[in-house]
Amino acid sequence: MTAVPQHDGEDWGALSELPGNPMIWVLILSELVVFGVFFVAFAFTRAFHVAVFDAGQAHLDRLHGGINTAVLLTSGLAAAQAQRAIGDGRITRCRWWLFAAAVGGVLFIGIKLVEYAALAAQGFGLESDTFFTLFYLMTGFHALHVALGLVLLGIVGRFCSAANVETATAFWHMVDLIWVLLYPLVYLIR
Repeated sequence: MTAVPQHDGEDWGALSELPGNPMIWVLILSELVVFGVFFVAFAFTRAFHVAVFDAGQAHLDRLHGGINTAVLLTSGLAAAQAQRAIGDGRITRCRWWLFAAAVGGVLFIGIKLVEYAALAAQGFGLESDTFFTLFYLMTGFHALHVALGLVLLGIVGRFCSAANVETATAFWHMVDLIWVLLYPLVYLIR
């Protein structure tokens, strides 16, 4: 059975069956590969520098990370509600849910900046050691994705259509997924 073209008459193969614009899935898959490389590098490096990683993790605030997890997952729920609302034709409600999702993203970045400031005050920066180099690279790269997601949510809030909302929320859920994997790897697993 061949895929039915659903996007401007183009057949994107298996991507045609996914919600939103197929190009977002190309981006999502490529970003998952990049984060996967980060995760493997972190785990591999940790195996050879256990004491450095244990010492670095001891300075992280698990509560900040846990609160950020709750904030981002709640924001993801709001994004899912936006998708549901646009599917029901309720554009105003969709925009409110997109706004709620964006508030969660802003809160996440705010908490992350507070955490970075606290670590910097303790003298831990990007070049402190291998652990903190990877910590800042991974969490900073993720925070950049949250910021990009906020831009997408804002654009979609202005140009609200089912395809646009599906596209932006797919990206937003990828951001959620990455954090759900990143938080335990960096903050909890010893």
